[in-house]
Amino acid sequence: MASIYALKGRFQGLLRPLVRRLYALGVTANQVTTAAAAVSLGVAALVYWAAPARPWLFALLPLWMFARMAMNAIDGMLAREFGQQSRLGAYLNELCDVVSDSALYLALFAVAGLHPAPLLAFVLLAALTEYAGVLGPMIGAPRRYDGPMGKSDRAFVVGLLGVLLALGWIGARGTELMLIVAGLLCVLTVVRRVRAGLRHDAAQDAAVPQQGEG
Repeated sequence: MASIYALKGRFQGLLRPLVRRLYALGVTANQVTTAAAAVSLGVAALVYWAAPARPWLFALLPLWMFARMAMNAIDGMLAREFGQQSRLGAYLNELCDVVSDSALYLALFAVAGLHPAPLLAFVLLAALTEYAGVLGPMIGAPRRYDGPMGKSDRAFVVGLLGVLLALGWIGARGTELMLIVAGLLCVLTVVRRVRAGLRHDAAQDAAVPQQGEG
């Protein structure tokens, strides 16, 4: 199943001039990563506390989700294309993403009457999809980005919810239904990432002569 992640290459092409400018200004990948996490926490807090009285603030979710996707692409390009890759950067990239995603998703508790179970399940399953992705290198496979509910796809879903909530076109029940569907797709994503990692590992094992062969 395809994922919005497949559009990453084109998105990066549009951002490349900005990335070069940021590098010339001395901006580092780790600075972009931590800044994106800090703003994510701020946006999540603002939506959670203020959106119940001002529903239009739910529109901050899609706006920031898009900006954050751009910042995530920028930090990766700075790291890869300008020699800023580091072990600390790898940790920050994965940990800040999970923390930021969880905070932004949990901001949906601002929806009046929302039952907590679908949202909490979605947050947990979203974290598991990322965990299933990063486990790939531990077994000799690449980092997995398979869909159908990868990070970019979840950003689209939560952003869409933000738009619908800001316009008053959806309430608690509709939000719960969308979260349940997204959660089930997260389960499918975990399964696909694990299977893809195992297939890659099995293919490598088959290509390497076993002890006593030859």
